[in-house]
Amino acid sequence: MLSQESQEQVRRVVELLRRGRSLLFVTGAGLSADSGLPTYRGIGGLYQEKMTDEGIPIEEALSGWMMERRPEVSWRYIAQIERACRGASFNRGHEVIAEMEGRFERVWVLTQNVDGFHRAAGSRNVIDIHGDVHGLCCTGCRYGRRVDDYSRLEIPPRCPECGAILRPDVVLFGEMLPYEKAQRLSAELARGFDVVFSVGTTSVFPYIAEPVLEAARLGVPSVEINPDETSVTPYVAIKIAARAAETLEAIWSGYRRVDRGT
Repeated sequence: MLSQESQEQVRRVVELLRRGRSLLFVTGAGLSADSGLPTYRGIGGLYQEKMTDEGIPIEEALSGWMMERRPEVSWRYIAQIERACRGASFNRGHEVIAEMEGRFERVWVLTQNVDGFHRAAGSRNVIDIHGDVHGLCCTGCRYGRRVDDYSRLEIPPRCPECGAILRPDVVLFGEMLPYEKAQRLSAELARGFDVVFSVGTTSVFPYIAEPVLEAARLGVPSVEINPDETSVTPYVAIKIAARAAETLEAIWSGYRRVDRGT
């Protein structure tokens, strides 16, 4: 149940949506946490310890450099991430964002999450800037495929065509963002949005914070849905300190009631 203060903020968001035609949702681990997935760090996080069993930071274990030189180390922790996602599915928050595509002229999602839940829930306009853990690609040839889970994979897996190591189609630490996805993001931001949402992300990466910061510079309304304070909190027009899925459902229900005139 949302607090009285959050309910009031939800009403303000509904008024923004009544005047809006184009929406951008920037989403992070806090949205998928409502599907039972652990966040990266913090309470209930997958990696609360600073060091791995190998005595190195998790960011180093999950780096492009490590994947190239010691793929068995990277794969050990990638497999942990996939195992944490296994059996989970999208939640009502993902569904709400997908349903909004049918009501507004233009709705886009920029997500840090690699779980693939936005597309599974029905969203079509998705920039999964960090990739999808269910996609595998070969480090030696053009082979690639999708897998539902890693339970039957040899770790690290090898390409059936050339024998090279397979890797997940995700951006590891120290790697560049995919060019086509970065270009699509730039193009959509250049077109502009009427409302920008930051949902369940700490916004530590510049390209994740930038849509909110740019909205603030341009006087475009922005909304943050996150129980915690983040780097973009001082810049948003409306802050809702609550969980993602129930807040998005409250916003969507409120909007549909007003839109129907009931």
